[in-house]
Amino acid sequence: MYGYDQTSHPGPPPGAAPMPGVYPEPSPPSLADAVRAFTTGSLSAEDFQAIFSTSKVYCPRGENPGFLALHDTQQPVIPMFTSLKELRRYAGKESKYFVITGAEVLDLLPTGYGFVLDIDGQHRMVFDAKAVEQMVEFTMRRMYG
Repeated sequence: MYGYDQTSHPGPPPGAAPMPGVYPEPSPPSLADAVRAFTTGSLSAEDFQAIFSTSKVYCPRGENPGFLALHDTQQPVIPMFTSLKELRRYAGKESKYFVITGAEVLDLLPTGYGFVLDIDGQHRMVFDAKAVEQMVEFTMRRMYG
């Protein structure tokens, strides 16, 4: 048609989806992978926080809205989990939960509270209230300069 052969065109036809496997999109590391890397020293605090901010965080819930806090620690902390599997290991198969992003955690966490990721996991991470404040400050600097 119009002087060239369209049937010999290599690759997908115009407007078609790209061929899978040609240029695969890299998937972001999971929060669990980031926790493991951070606790072993192979991920910087800034990189961990960037992953944490966009990741899903699983939180056990009670009858009332809000976080469930542990008060039998030096400072009150809120248990949070990198996956539903980790939450179920801690709270039981039938436990209630809600899911938010790490950025929402930093926005909604009450002042003076810390949180613990994967409390029964192999790479448990505890963030006390001071660490949470630092995470919020870091996020504000990144967002607003």
